Amino acid sequence: MADMIFHLAFPIENIPDTKTFYVDGLGCTVGREATNSIILNLYGHQLVAHVSEPSSPVQAGIYPRHFGIVFPTLADWQALLDRSTLHQLKFYQAAKHRFPGAITEHRTFFLVDPFANLLEFKYYTHSEAIFGATDITQIGDLTG
Repeated sequence: MADMIFHLAFPIENIPDTKTFYVDGLGCTVGREATNSIILNLYGHQLVAHVSEPSSPVQAGIYPRHFGIVFPTLADWQALLDRSTLHQLKFYQAAKHRFPGAITEHRTFFLVDPFANLLEFKYYTHSEAIFGATDITQIGDLTG
C-alpha cells in the first residue's frame, strides 16, 4: 500500500492564481492542464484544481475543511515553512509547536490559498501519533 497516491479535487477560481500559489509558492509541478482544471503534484500526491464559482462562504477557523501534508522529517517541514515565507505565501496560522512532551507533539502551520482553501503542514515528533495512539481521544483542538 505504500505506493498508493492520494487524490484530492478542490475548487479554484482561476488557473493563473493557482499556479502562482501552488507551483511558484509551494513548489508543485504541473501535470495536465485544461481551460477549467489543472493537475498538480504535491509531494507525490495528485491535486486536481477545478475552476468554479465561489459556492460557499469562507469557513471561520480551520475546521471542518483543510488538507495538507504530514512530513516524515522536521527538516522537510522546516524547508516548506522557509519556502512559504520566502515566497510570501499567506499564513492562516503561523508555525507553532503543539502539545510538547505528549505523544501527539507536532509542529504545524496553515496557509490559505487565493480561493480560501486552507492547507496544513505538519511534522509529528512521534510518528505513531499519525495513525496510532488510539487511546488518546483528542484530535486537533477538538476532543472525542
